[in-house]
Amino acid sequence: MSANAAPPLSRVIDARGVPRYLGRMSNIPPPETLRVDTLRVHCDGAGDISPALGHPRVYYHIDDNGYVECKYCDRRFVLKGGPADQEDAA
Repeated sequence: MSANAAPPLSRVIDARGVPRYLGRMSNIPPPETLRVDTLRVHCDGAGDISPALGHPRVYYHIDDNGYVECKYCDRRFVLKGGPADQEDAA
């Protein structure tokens, strides 16, 4: 590789079987994780940004794994006290 060439991208497969590419874009922060009290959650992609810049509001049900991820923005909703709640283990 020449001195000016960009480093190769690392390819990984996520939990849904979707290929993700890491490497040059690794300075992007990881998706947000929210701890919630209810099994039914909704996501519209808003947070620190205006809701107008998010995505359509979608509703999810947290399953036996104790979490669900938004299919649009990868935001993770973790049930407090559930099997995926890492803060309870600490």
